[in-house]
Amino acid sequence: MKIWVKKAKGLKGEITLPGDKSITHRAYIMALLARGKTCIKNPLKSDDTDATLNFILSLGAKIEKRSPEETIVSSEGMDNLTEPKDVLNAMNSGTTARLFSGVLSGCPFFSVITGDDSLKRRPMERVTVPLMEMGAKIYGRKNASLLPIAISGGNLKGIHYKLPVPSAQVKSAILLAGLFADGDTEIEETIKSRDHTERMFKHFGINLDIQGGRIKIHGGERFSGREVVIPGDISSASFFIAAGTVVENSEIIIKDVGLNETRTGFIKALLEMGAEIKIENERVINEEKVGTIIVRSAKSLKGISISKEMVPTLIDEIPLLALVACFAEGETIITGAEELRKKESDRLHTTVDGLKRLGADVEPLPDGMIIRGGKRLKGGEVESYGDHRIAMTFAIGGLAIEEGVYVNDFECVSVSFPEFLEKLEALKK
Repeated sequence: MKIWVKKAKGLKGEITLPGDKSITHRAYIMALLARGKTCIKNPLKSDDTDATLNFILSLGAKIEKRSPEETIVSSEGMDNLTEPKDVLNAMNSGTTARLFSGVLSGCPFFSVITGDDSLKRRPMERVTVPLMEMGAKIYGRKNASLLPIAISGGNLKGIHYKLPVPSAQVKSAILLAGLFADGDTEIEETIKSRDHTERMFKHFGINLDIQGGRIKIHGGERFSGREVVIPGDISSASFFIAAGTVVENSEIIIKDVGLNETRTGFIKALLEMGAEIKIENERVINEEKVGTIIVRSAKSLKGISISKEMVPTLIDEIPLLALVACFAEGETIITGAEELRKKESDRLHTTVDGLKRLGADVEPLPDGMIIRGGKRLKGGEVESYGDHRIAMTFAIGGLAIEEGVYVNDFECVSVSFPEFLEKLEALKK
C-alpha cells in the first residue's frame, strides 16, 4: 500500500495512544507464568503483540475476555505449561522470539520457534548462547544463531552473564529463564537498557536484587495474576512529538504516556535541540512512570551529538531524530548505533536512503550518520523496506515538506501502530 502524506497547515488537539508494545508483550508473558487471572488494561493490539498472545495460548493460557479496553488471561502457572502442538510463529516480532526462548528453555518439553523472512535474518545467538550455558538444548541454523530454532528445555542452572551489548531482549530472556533455574542468575550490563521486565517482575511480587549494573534473580519463585495497566507507548508518541516540533502552528497534547527513563532519550535529545516540550501530571502506575506530554512548534532547532551511551534510550527513535535534524541548523552527529543494522531493516541504511531521496545532506557512518541541517527538503517517494518505524518516520516528514511524501509498503505499520494514520488525521487543522 502506497500512501501520500501532504504538508499540514498545523497540528492541534489532544490524543491518547495505544498501549506500550514492550510492556504489552511482557504483561502477556507474565500472565502465562502467573497462576490465576491477570487483567491487562489498555493492551496494544498489533501484529507483534498478537504473536505473543498466540504463543501463550499455545502454551496453555486461556483468554476469558478480550476487548479494546482490556484482556483477561487465566493460567495454571509456570509449572503447568503445555507442550505446543505445532511450530510457534513469532511472525515479525523479535521480542516474541527472544523472550520466549528464555521461557521455553525452562520448560521440560520440546518446542520450535520460527518467524517471517525478516525475522529469520535477525540474530538469535545473543540469546541462545547464554540459554545454552544455563543448560537448555537449542538447535537451529548456523549453530542456533538464526530462526527457526528447536528447544528442549528444563533442568536449568543459574549463571553469571555479562551482556556484550545493551539489549533488553537478551536481558529479559535470561531473567525469564532464571525463574525456572536452580540457584541464582545474575546479569551484568555496562550500559543500562530498557528495564520494563524488571519493573514487571517487581509488580508481580518477584524479588530482584539490583545493584548498579547487576541484576540477580533467585530461581523457583512462584506468583499469582493481578491487574496490569499499560501506559501509552512512548515510541508511538515520539512520532507526534516530532510532528509537533517540525510542523508550524502546532500544539499537541498526548495523555497517559509511559515515561520510563530508559525510553525518554528522544525527548531529552529534542529538548537539547531546542524543542518546546513540557511534561505534566507525572505519576507511577504498576512501577512505570506515566504522564502527559505537551509539544508545540519549535521556534528554532540546532544540531547535537548523540553518543553510544545515549543510544539505548532512543534506539527506536533514531530514524525520527535524523529526520528532525534535517530541520535544525548545523550538524547532528549520531554514533554508536550499529545495533540499528540488525532491526526489521538495516535502519542506518534505510534512514539515510530515505533522507537522501528527499534532498537531505546526510553522510552515512559505519555506526551512525551525520545530518547537515538547514537544507530545504523536497517532496518525493521513499521506501519503507517493510519496516514500520521507517514508514512512520517518513510519513511525519511529509507533514513538513511543501510537496509532501509518498511512502511505499505502508501496511507494515500494523506490527506496532495500526491506528497511526487515524490518529494523525485527527490532529490536522
